[in-house]
Amino acid sequence: MLSSSGFIILAVAVFIVAVLYSSVGHGGASGYLAVLTLFSFSVSQVAGTALVLNVFVGGLALYSYARAGHLRPALLWPFVLASVPMAFVGGAFRFNEQTYRFVLGAALALTALRLVQRFSPTAGEDSVRPVSLHISLPVGGGIGLLAGMVGLGGGVFLSPVMILMRWATVKQTSAVAAAFIVLNSASGLAGRFIGGAGSGLSLLWLVPIAALGGWIGSHLGANKLPALALRRVLAVVLLVAAAKLFVILH
Repeated sequence: MLSSSGFIILAVAVFIVAVLYSSVGHGGASGYLAVLTLFSFSVSQVAGTALVLNVFVGGLALYSYARAGHLRPALLWPFVLASVPMAFVGGAFRFNEQTYRFVLGAALALTALRLVQRFSPTAGEDSVRPVSLHISLPVGGGIGLLAGMVGLGGGVFLSPVMILMRWATVKQTSAVAAAFIVLNSASGLAGRFIGGAGSGLSLLWLVPIAALGGWIGSHLGANKLPALALRRVLAVVLLVAAAKLFVILH
C-alpha cells in the first residue's frame, strides 16, 4: 500500500507525464509504465492501467490536433488497418512475469532513445512524400502487436518513423499518432479482457489526474525547447525503469 505522500508523488508524476506526452500528441503509456514500475506495482496492474490512461489522454490530444486542422485521415488509415487487429492479438498474449519484464524493459529503453532524439520543428514541411503501403502496413502491424503486448499505444514508435520517412509534417504526425494511440489502446484493452488479463485496473483513480494533464498539455503545443529538455528528463526516468526491470530479471 502507498503512503499518503506516495499517493501524492504518484499523482504528480502521472500528471507531468500526461502533460508532456499530450503536448506532442501522445497518450503517455510508456511514461505511466515507467512511473508505476518505479513504484513497484505488479505486472497485472501496470499494463491495463496504462492503456486506460492512454485512451483518455490520447483522446484529448486527438481532439486538440483535429480541431486545429492537423489530422489527415489518408495518413492514418494505412497504419491503423494493420495495427488495430494486431494490437488486439498482442493484448491477448499472456506472459509470465519474467518475459513481460524483459519485453517491457526493451520497449521503455527504445522509447527513451526516441525521446532524446531531436527533430526539427519544421522537419518534412517542404518535402512530404506519399505513404508507401507496402511499408506502412507491416510497420503499423508490427507496432500494433508490440503495443498490445506491453500496454502501449505505439505512438512513440510511429512518430519517428513518419518523420524520418517524410510522410508528414510534425503536427500532422502528432495528430496521426494521437488517433493511432487511441485506437490501438482500445484494441489492446479489448484483447487483454478477452485474454483474461482485465483484472488489473485498480488504479483508475489516476484517470482524472491524467485527463487534466492531457487537457493542459494538448493545448501547449509541441517541439519547443523547454518541452525537449523535459522530455529528456523523462527519458532518464524511462531508462531507470528499464534498468530496474532488467536488474530484477537477474
